Amino acid sequence: MIKIKIRKDIGKKQYILLAVVAFLVIIGVWAIASGTGAVDEIFLPKPAKVVQYYISSIQDGSLWENTKISIYRILLGFILAVILGIPVGILVGTFKKVEAVIRPLCEFIRYMPVPAFVPLIMVWVGIGENAKITVIFIGTFFQLVLMVADDAMSVPDDLINAGYTLGTTTPMTIFKIIIPAMMPRLMETLRMMIGWAWTYLVSAELVAANTGLGYTILKSQRFLSTDAIFGGIILIGLLGLITDRIFVFLNRKLFPWAEGGR
Repeated sequence: MIKIKIRKDIGKKQYILLAVVAFLVIIGVWAIASGTGAVDEIFLPKPAKVVQYYISSIQDGSLWENTKISIYRILLGFILAVILGIPVGILVGTFKKVEAVIRPLCEFIRYMPVPAFVPLIMVWVGIGENAKITVIFIGTFFQLVLMVADDAMSVPDDLINAGYTLGTTTPMTIFKIIIPAMMPRLMETLRMMIGWAWTYLVSAELVAANTGLGYTILKSQRFLSTDAIFGGIILIGLLGLITDRIFVFLNRKLFPWAEGGR
């Protein structure tokens, strides 16, 4: 009987190999299912057709333009959520009175479906770029506040009490103890939230868009262009994976003592 230990390290090379094999298996099953006709091509296009879609979109310049505008919308909405959400989250995780006011509201709003806000957003800010960015912002802000608050609360009380013993004031304790101590976890939180932001891209580009990867997917749906739909979905996933790896890299470089993901 083969014994497998829980959380036993398998080494970086073996980890990468297994990850690559997993992707290749999925692509292989996809190719067999579509190539043999087991699944109608209108529902599952051949991988070659998706590749052809990428080539034609690159040649006519549409892929780059749509990717560029989607990245812009994601980054701006995410950055705005970070600028506002991190300070609020720290306050929520530090002061109980602030928590009593903010946390219940955020926990209530975060369960509301973001697409349901689209008609209201169109009334509030119009149908321009601000509307798309607002959808991304709403989709990430409230969840971010709660997760940052948890990061702040994870700082041990012993550290805070030691600071007070040494004569620190409340502002000094926040900036000299709580924020530095929570930074590795905060980076992991931002890593997860950028993933949330990418998942809201299609919802954001429901708002009177005529460019973007989400718009391309929605437009392709009308004409049953499943190669373009698959191409857009795969590209969004790839861009999301790239941003995820960027945060992992930054976390390892900035906080090498902290335990991080692969």
